[in-house]
Amino acid sequence: MIIHLYRRGFEAAEALADALGRPLSTDEGLTAEPGGTVVAHWDQLDRYTDESRYWTTPEWAQHLADPLVEHPFAADPDGSRRAILHLYVRLHPLDRELSPAEWSEIGHRLARTAGLAPPGDDRACRWIAIRDKANRMDLIGNLIRLDGAWATTPRRLAKVLEAGARRIETDLLLHTGHPSPEEKAPAVSLPTAGALPPTPTATSPLAGILNQLATERAGPIATVRQLIEQVGRQAAALPSHETAAAGRDLFWAARRLYSVQDQLGEIAARLAHTPAAPSPVALLPKPSSAVRR
Repeated sequence: MIIHLYRRGFEAAEALADALGRPLSTDEGLTAEPGGTVVAHWDQLDRYTDESRYWTTPEWAQHLADPLVEHPFAADPDGSRRAILHLYVRLHPLDRELSPAEWSEIGHRLARTAGLAPPGDDRACRWIAIRDKANRMDLIGNLIRLDGAWATTPRRLAKVLEAGARRIETDLLLHTGHPSPEEKAPAVSLPTAGALPPTPTATSPLAGILNQLATERAGPIATVRQLIEQVGRQAAALPSHETAAAGRDLFWAARRLYSVQDQLGEIAARLAHTPAAPSPVALLPKPSSAVRR
């Protein structure tokens, strides 16, 4: 899977036209129904659309651009108003064909990785993932949140997204030419002269347990999540509407487990830095100030 992150911009219409490969037109519409061009979207979209979720391409672009108008003073920490984030992923020529549920899962995972959709946040950003070409999906979002704040994106976002794409390849059994972290030989670091080992804290064992649970690909929660995703892929590949719906529900359940892993990792990080309680120090008797005669 190849992933590409564009430079942030001001114009959602420009990003959408690039994703479609043609100019926007009031004669063309996109639908967010299952099997439509919009394969994934932010979870508050239903408040803005009817049941058909059918808008023309300029209307979709305007919907994504609206936060720039609604919050004219919102800016990133550097003062920039470039709020439109655009990226795409393209399958490797050796990859199998993905189901609509799998494309939707990829869109949601990348939106979460990019900081557009923090788990459980109902005031997060507007974003959509569209698939107008067989082997490519574009994700376009506005970094201005519903509450007018600027979204928190990871530092070195391109590398974080690249790592996320590698995890998706592994979970969906896609082709990859990149070695996973587990396949790379661990580097051996020699202690420097005078270096002291890290001081364990009282909460270190608890942090260790939580880190094992939160391990992205090898922990017990990850094993359960991968089994759910595997069943979801098999269900989504079956022809009936009921099994397709079950596949989508299973991917949502797997996504909630991702949220649980994230929370456990954050708690473990806090516990790992909790200082141990100071041990009581025995008080020495004060020297007598009396003068011997």
